[in-house]
Amino acid sequence: MRTILLLTLSNVFMTFAWYGHLKYKSTPLVIAIVVSWLIAFVEYCFQVPANRYGHGAFSAAQLKTIQEVITLIVFCVFSVLYLKEPMKWNYLVGFLMIVGAVFVIFYKW
Repeated sequence: MRTILLLTLSNVFMTFAWYGHLKYKSTPLVIAIVVSWLIAFVEYCFQVPANRYGHGAFSAAQLKTIQEVITLIVFCVFSVLYLKEPMKWNYLVGFLMIVGAVFVIFYKW
């Protein structure tokens, strides 16, 4: 559970680092880059321990898969609530296809 919590926190910061500046397009690009890097530093402070603690309980491929699913969930919430963009049906279908990959990766073949 610690790994999932750390990955979720990491992804919240990552999403703001990557997409938060889209609300502030009048801000000079260099400032957006510097602020994004500062936010990304905090993201790494959660991401690295999450992978370090999680590896062993999960394989590296499983950790990456968990991270991607968390990323999609965090991004959907961020996109709708922060950027005020609608969640379209085709986005959800595409995301569900990615969730299908989770089954393939985690199923004991």
